[in-house]
Amino acid sequence: MSDSQLQQTTYSISDLSKEFDITTRSIRFYEDQGLLKPKRRGQTRIYSLKDRVRLKLILRGKRLGFSLAETRRLFELYDADKNSSSQLHTMLELVEEKKVSLQQQMDDIKVVLMELNSAEQQCRDALENNAS
Repeated sequence: MSDSQLQQTTYSISDLSKEFDITTRSIRFYEDQGLLKPKRRGQTRIYSLKDRVRLKLILRGKRLGFSLAETRRLFELYDADKNSSSQLHTMLELVEEKKVSLQQQMDDIKVVLMELNSAEQQCRDALENNAS
């Protein structure tokens, strides 16, 4: 990221679209879902640094398997009261649930990879035996 990008505090929808390599339609969808709240100047959306960070978190969460509803809930908890003990406990529960889910997915992927490696070796062995 260049120095000018680091110092920038507002972004257009096309700035964010280019930076994150997503469509403007996707960004508008996240806005419709209440995950981003740009200011408006006429018809022009003006996104803040907070919106940019949130978009980055939305996309990262999506890659990690978080639903938009889960992401929205985390944002709402964070926005409600950053220091509330009950909010923080709820967030910790959500994080723990997601970690357990991701660990299960990782275990499942390892098993599938082992099975694929085994199937691949069996095919290679069969090809080698056929060639002999």
